Amino acid sequence: MNIYSFVVQDHSHLEPKAELREQELLCNVPSNTVQSIRAFRLAELQAEAARLGQHFLYAYCGDAATKHQVLTLLASAFHFPKHFGKNFDALSDCLTSMMYKAGRQPGFLVVLEQLPNTPKFDREARETLLDVFRDAADFWADKKVAFRVFYSFQ
Repeated sequence: MNIYSFVVQDHSHLEPKAELREQELLCNVPSNTVQSIRAFRLAELQAEAARLGQHFLYAYCGDAATKHQVLTLLASAFHFPKHFGKNFDALSDCLTSMMYKAGRQPGFLVVLEQLPNTPKFDREARETLLDVFRDAADFWADKKVAFRVFYSFQ
């Protein structure tokens, strides 16, 4: 052996298998939670929902400035019925009992991207909206159905 050759050792057995890495995307995320999207990427979350056989609900809210606009965007993005009341109580009903009555659910992965930070959708409105999603997560936890919500602010 000369100084210019070296032995390459196979360490692939030390790396986690691809399917294990995929399963780890949400391994540290409780099955019923509402949290900041942080380091997660939208495409990865969507792929994970598909892999898990769960509903993927996505709403980009960056163009909204008011509570009514945010709720209208959510209703459209999540395909709520036309009679949706565009208030927080109606949102809660759509996320919980209406979906529950539709039959057995495989789980939900929800992304609320760019929630507005405007005078007409201030911190209090954002917290109220997130509380509705937290209540929905609790509702589904009681039913043993995963309901994860990831959000970001403008």
